[in-house]
Amino acid sequence: MKKISIFWFRRDLRLEDNTGLYYALEQEKNVLPLFIFDKNILDKLEDKEDARLSFIHSQISNLSKKLQKSGSDILTKYGTPEEVYKELMETYDIQNIYTNRDYEPYAKERDKGIKSLVKSKEIQFLDFKDQVVFEKEEILNGSGEYYKVFTPYSKIWLDKFKKSKPQLLSIEDFKDNLFKTKPFSIPTLKEMGFEESDIKIPALEIDKPLIKKYDQTRNFPAINGTSRLGIHLRFGTISVRKLALEATELNDTYLNELIWREFYMMILYHNPQVVDKAFKPQYDHIPWRNSEEDFQKWCDGKTGYPIVDAGMRELNTTGYMHNRVRMIVASFLTKHLLIDWRWGEAYFAKKLLDFELSSNNGGWQWAAGTGTDAQPYFRVFNPESQTEKFDKELKYIKKWVPEYGTSNYPKPMVDHKFARERAIETYKKALNS
Repeated sequence: MKKISIFWFRRDLRLEDNTGLYYALEQEKNVLPLFIFDKNILDKLEDKEDARLSFIHSQISNLSKKLQKSGSDILTKYGTPEEVYKELMETYDIQNIYTNRDYEPYAKERDKGIKSLVKSKEIQFLDFKDQVVFEKEEILNGSGEYYKVFTPYSKIWLDKFKKSKPQLLSIEDFKDNLFKTKPFSIPTLKEMGFEESDIKIPALEIDKPLIKKYDQTRNFPAINGTSRLGIHLRFGTISVRKLALEATELNDTYLNELIWREFYMMILYHNPQVVDKAFKPQYDHIPWRNSEEDFQKWCDGKTGYPIVDAGMRELNTTGYMHNRVRMIVASFLTKHLLIDWRWGEAYFAKKLLDFELSSNNGGWQWAAGTGTDAQPYFRVFNPESQTEKFDKELKYIKKWVPEYGTSNYPKPMVDHKFARERAIETYKKALNS
């Protein structure tokens, strides 16, 4: 059997500045790149034209072409990680497995299982920090505890980043250590029970002029004022270190968004229970109305509140929603309709191209007032004043709600003043009970 080491690609679909890949190639010979279309994840996808899966598939094809130029390729399997590794251990004499860490609860369990499986064959499972600049317990307060409030966390993060600017890693000197092979075949989407999506994926491009003005443009959904790199960060087609280094030169507000992403990852790492429970346990006592009929109107963008409807229709059509509008629609669902934030979070998880568990959970709990460093429960966004501030000329609304202003557009499903007072009273009672 051929002696190899494996580099297991997951949320790091690039060759440039890929920490685990760099160390695998630096320390081993015959490194076989591997990607697994994980049945445990794919079986839960309801949409058989999931745009994210189409995106991953195209990125694997791109990686394959690049690796073939070095006489190598990426071995791509469809199955559970356990099944795949059992098969590989029968095919190859595996020395070590290299990969980059993932902090989501399923990923941690998966890696624990594979580590245990390969240990019996005396194979080392080596993982590295890659999808964040700082992880787990690298940013702690004076008492050695993780931060529950963003502002002091961000100050320490920034200070640490400026003192230890990361070096970007290149594999150019180590390409000879890749496993030499004839090209492998990649399972097709059809073979895995899926179809190609026609949703367009934003280009992988750091638009420097746009990022430079990010603080001035980011709140206005009618203009192209955000980088749209979320999906690339989610699947690691761009290095977060590269993006953070660019942001330090271009725009502090943009860099702050990258720090929020890491803050929420750190919160999820220390509090895996937030996946289905409020970060502040007392908020689990809120008696949500949970009207399925109201929820459906929200999902379909037929609430009678044009900024909310525009956001939901943009999401349903493109897999994207402007960040400012995400806050408005989340506040509307949880406060105006008193529908459990978990319902909205699950809907976003299905639809968003850039869905990332920690950020999605953190954002929804922030809007609902249930999370760490959340907006207080008595702060209820007024969709009309948000429209006045951020879409004054109604360009965004008219793009997504063309029937707005005609008799075909529904009346507001709930009065703002009534909904606001009801939400505050409901929260207050639940928190005092």
